[in-house]
Amino acid sequence: MRKFWVAGGVGVGLVLCFLALLVVGTYTAAAGLAGGAGRAVGLAKGAVPASYQPLVQKWGNLCSAINPALLAAQLYQESGWNPRAQSPAAAQGIAQFIPGTWASHGIDGNGDGRRDVWDPADAIPSAASYDCELAKYVKDVPGDPAHNMLAAYNAGAYRVIKAGGVPAISETQNYVKIITTLAKSFEAPVGRVPASRQAAAAITYAQEQLGKPYLWGGNGTPDQDGRFDCSGLTKAAYHSVGIELPRVANDQWNAGPHPKRDELLPGDLVFFAHNLNDPRSIHHVGIYVGGGYMINAPYTGAVIRFDKIDTPDYIGATRVTEDGAKALPRANAA
Repeated sequence: MRKFWVAGGVGVGLVLCFLALLVVGTYTAAAGLAGGAGRAVGLAKGAVPASYQPLVQKWGNLCSAINPALLAAQLYQESGWNPRAQSPAAAQGIAQFIPGTWASHGIDGNGDGRRDVWDPADAIPSAASYDCELAKYVKDVPGDPAHNMLAAYNAGAYRVIKAGGVPAISETQNYVKIITTLAKSFEAPVGRVPASRQAAAAITYAQEQLGKPYLWGGNGTPDQDGRFDCSGLTKAAYHSVGIELPRVANDQWNAGPHPKRDELLPGDLVFFAHNLNDPRSIHHVGIYVGGGYMINAPYTGAVIRFDKIDTPDYIGATRVTEDGAKALPRANAA
């Protein structure tokens, strides 16, 4: 439920007409506003939980084969920022080191005299250090150094060297694509983020739900009388155009890059959080329609409606991409 709600629903008469025109007009202008996406030069504001941001920023620049966004993508993919994560294969901590790899590659990142796999101040530097070690092994292999490093991480350096690049192993190729795609959701773009081709149809779906009562946990199914909660609505809107988002709002945050407030386009997901420095505290999501408004399912007792996005708990936006959605670690959606 939203803690800061400053705008009531605006959903009748001339206002609806105005907003409908606004959606069309703003989306039509999208092609002119959107240029190519820039390469990462740092972390997008709020993309990494504040307690880990300095570590990721510092150690993500340890060598030229990695950057903070790429390191963040690996950590999120491995554990969803959970420092106590443990897999059935005994992988441990925020970076999911198995004991043997930790024994040979774990470092004392915070200089306290201990190498603790459960301490992010050791595990995050160790992940960066291990990446850079792998990058050295494959430095003479043709192709993108980051791609070769990631392939070595997944398949081993020998296979990358033998193949002369990313080997023709579907699991390895998929891993490289997932991490490089997911990294875009952590990047601070230096240019306009390309518009989503599916955005207009997703908005159309959301518009068709206007006026339906909010339902906590609602997915729009017949047994729920077609009702939604906030993330159920955004998930269904993008499902209608063939993009599968996670069920929970804070897991939808990493489904693509993050445009700035003055670069928003219709179809962007807009998010609201308890802590503006921690995306894991996101508690609400809507779909942007232009002019500072979104369509959203606000809270129990309200209906799906247009609301303003400029509230104190606005943390940012995501421009959903198909590859970005596919790259999300589904195990984190809970």
